[in-house]
Amino acid sequence: MWTGEELEKIGEAEELQIQSFRRDGTLRKPVTIWVVRVGDDLYVRSGYGLDAAWFRGTQLRREGHIKAGGIDKDVVFDAPDPALHDRIDAAYRQKYRRHGAQYVDPMMAPEARAVTIKFLPRPPTA
Repeated sequence: MWTGEELEKIGEAEELQIQSFRRDGTLRKPVTIWVVRVGDDLYVRSGYGLDAAWFRGTQLRREGHIKAGGIDKDVVFDAPDPALHDRIDAAYRQKYRRHGAQYVDPMMAPEARAVTIKFLPRPPTA
């Protein structure tokens, strides 16, 4: 579970750096993307749908690393509850509206909604 401070700092961060693990366990190069908070959860989307290499990387091991708002954390990637897509859309519109429709609207396209990722702190390994 995220702490309140982590949720606040990551949720308020303008951008997030995301890295997925390669098959050999090493981290890929970080990619900077937008992040939104809905309730006590954090979400990212690929504006390029399945074509984004960073997104495809998250699907291999479903683990990675994020940095945002001073938080540096290992995470697991999960699918969101489909019932939350409208709330995630609203969070993107609210947070990033100053960037203009040409950048924000693609984040609500069916291709982007289909590749929404919820991420959670990775539990410590024993």
